[in-house]
Amino acid sequence: MSTPVDDPLARERSHLAASRAALRAMREDVEALDISDVSANWVNAQVLARQIEERVKALADLSDTPLFFGRLDYLHAPGSDRAEGADGERFYIGRRHVHDHDGDPMVIDWRAPVSQPFYRASKKHPMDIALRRRFGYTGGDLTAYEDEHLSDPGEAARTSKLLQQEIERPRVGPMRDIVATIQPEQDEIVRSGLSGTVCVQGGPGTGKTAVGLHRVAYLLYAHRERLARTGTLVIGPNRSFLHYIEQVLPALGELTVQQATVEDLVAHVEIKGTDDATAAVVKGDARMAEVLRRALYSHVTPPTEPVVVVRGSRRWRVPAYELEAIVSELLDRDIRYGAAREALPQRIAHAVLVQMERSGEAPDDRVQDAVARNSAVKAAVKAIWPAVDPARLVLRLLSDAEFLAAHADGLLDADEQKAILWAKPARSVKSARWSTADAVLIDEATDLVQRTHSLGHVVLDEAQDLSPMQYRAVGRRCTTGSATVLGDLAQGTTPWATRSWQEALAHLGKQDAVIEELTAGFRVPTDVITYASRLLPHIAPGLTPVVSIRENPGHFEVRRVSGTDDVVAACRESLRHEGSTGLIAADARVPELAAALTAAGIPYLGPGEETTRDTRLTLVPASLAKGLEYDYVVLDEPSAVVDGEPDERTGLRRLYVALTRAVSGLTVTHAAPLPEQLG
Repeated sequence: MSTPVDDPLARERSHLAASRAALRAMREDVEALDISDVSANWVNAQVLARQIEERVKALADLSDTPLFFGRLDYLHAPGSDRAEGADGERFYIGRRHVHDHDGDPMVIDWRAPVSQPFYRASKKHPMDIALRRRFGYTGGDLTAYEDEHLSDPGEAARTSKLLQQEIERPRVGPMRDIVATIQPEQDEIVRSGLSGTVCVQGGPGTGKTAVGLHRVAYLLYAHRERLARTGTLVIGPNRSFLHYIEQVLPALGELTVQQATVEDLVAHVEIKGTDDATAAVVKGDARMAEVLRRALYSHVTPPTEPVVVVRGSRRWRVPAYELEAIVSELLDRDIRYGAAREALPQRIAHAVLVQMERSGEAPDDRVQDAVARNSAVKAAVKAIWPAVDPARLVLRLLSDAEFLAAHADGLLDADEQKAILWAKPARSVKSARWSTADAVLIDEATDLVQRTHSLGHVVLDEAQDLSPMQYRAVGRRCTTGSATVLGDLAQGTTPWATRSWQEALAHLGKQDAVIEELTAGFRVPTDVITYASRLLPHIAPGLTPVVSIRENPGHFEVRRVSGTDDVVAACRESLRHEGSTGLIAADARVPELAAALTAAGIPYLGPGEETTRDTRLTLVPASLAKGLEYDYVVLDEPSAVVDGEPDERTGLRRLYVALTRAVSGLTVTHAAPLPEQLG
C-alpha cells in the first residue's frame, strides 16, 4: 500500500510500522541463535542462554508503549564543528535502538548523544536542529504530531500541547516512564557522569523519582560493561512504592536493576518488635557507630604470655612484647576486625619464620601456613582477638547496662542509654524482639567485622526519612561506586528526618556530592500545590515552593462534610473522571472508611496493588502515601492526619505529602476544623 507523499502523518505511521517490523526481526534473530557449538561447558551454556533470554525480553514490543516519540532533523553533516548528524538527516528518538537488516538505525535510543537535543534544544540554543517533532499516541496508534522549527527566527517559541497532554495523561496502573517529557534541567541530572554522586532536592511533582530511574537507565547505557560487573540498586521507602515503580526500567529495556528497601539490606535478623520514637532516634544516631566500634574492639586483649610453637624437636618462642607490637600494628592499620583476626596468625607465624631463618633454616610459605595453623597459635589468637558475632554484640549492648555504659561513655548520656536498653533482656539472638533500628545496628557491626560489598551505583529515593545510621548502611553499599539521592526535606515524616542534605551526604560518605534542586512542578496542578505550599513556612521555611507549569489548573475543592457517607460520595464523583482515584486518610480512620466503601458497593485496592479499568479506587493510609500519585485524590480529615503523628511538625509534613498526591484534582473533606496552618 502506497503512502501519500503529501500526508506527513501517514508517512510517520508507515515508519512506525516499518520500525516495529524491524524490531520484530531483531528479536527473531536473537531467538534463532544456535549456541550448541559455541559453549565450552554447561556453565557457559547456561550463562549464554540467560543472556539471550534477557536480550529477547529487552527487545519486546509493548503494544501500549510508543516505539518512538520524537524526531530530530539536523542541519549539518557529521565531521563539522557544529553537531553530530548528517546534512538533512533525521533521527527518530525512542525508548530503545532499532535497526534494519542493513544495520541502519530506524529508531535511536533516547540515551544516545545524538538524541540529547530532543530534550535540551531551544529557540535560543537550537543545537544545530532544524526541526523537532513530537508525536501523539492513542493507545499504541500514532495519531498526531507537532513541529518546532528551532532554526527559524520567524517562528515564536511556544508551549508544546502534546507535551502537556502527555504530562496530564490519566494514570492507571503502575508508574510509567517520562522519557518523552524529560525537561532540560532534568536531562542534565539524568546524563550526569557515573563517577559523581548527585543529590536531588525536589518538591512534589517535580519528577525526582523519574529522574533517578532514568539516570540509572542512562548510566547502564553509557557504562554497561562496568555496571554489569559491579551492579546497580534502587532503594525505596517501602514495598508499595517499589511495586509502583517496578515497571519503569523494564519499559526502557533495563531488566537487571535490583530493587530493595533499607530493611531488605539489613535483614540479618527477624524483626519482631518496634521502638518508641525516643529509642529509635538514639539508635539511629551516628554516635552509635562509635559505640559499636568501641564495644567490638574491647574484645581485643593485649597479650601477657608468649606463644611457644613446637615443631619436631625445636621450640620457637614469640615473646609477649613482640605479640603486643603485632597487635598494636594491626589496630593502627584500621582494617576490619575480621580481616585483622585472619592476619594475626600469619603475623605470628612470620615472627617464628624469622627465628627459623636466623638459626640457619630455610622455611617456605608452606611452613608459615603450617605454623599459622599450629594449636598454640590458634589458642593465642582466640585469647587475643576472639571471633565476635555482630548480632550477639548488639544483643549484649542492648541487654547489659554496664557493658553499654562502658562503651557509650562520653557519647550517650544516662537518659539516652536508658532509652535504648531493653526492659526485658533477651536470652539469645533468635528469641530477641529485634526492631528495624536494631537490624541497622547489626549491619553496622557486621561491616566493622567484614567489609560490605560495594555496588557500582545506588539510587536512594525518599531519602529524607532515613536516620544517620540508615544513611551509613546505604553508603556501605556504594563505597567504591556513586549514588543518586532523591528526596524532599519538606516531606520528612520520621522523628529523625533529615535536616539538611549536607549532613545526610556526610553520613552517606558522599560529602562531595553535587546538590541539585528541582522546582518546576509537572504533576501537581497549580491550585493544589499553591494550597499545600501554605504549610512550607511551618515545615521547611528555607525551601523554594514548587511552581506548577501545568496549563490545566486542575480541580480543587475544600468541602465540609457531616460523615463518611459524604466522603464516599466525593469518591464516587472522582471516579466519574478517567484515571485513578486515591482516598487518603489518617491510618486510624482507614477501617471506618473501608467499611463505608464496602457498604456502598465500591470496590477498592490497597497501596501497591495495581489499579485496573474496573477498580480504580485505592484506599491509602497517610503513612503509606509518600511517593504515590493518583489522578484524583480525596483527602479525608486533614486534622486527623496531623493528629496521627507524635508531634505537630511531623503531622504537618505528613499532611503536605497527602495534599500533593493528586495529578488532576483534589477534594479535601473535613468535619473537624482544618489545621490553622492551612489558613
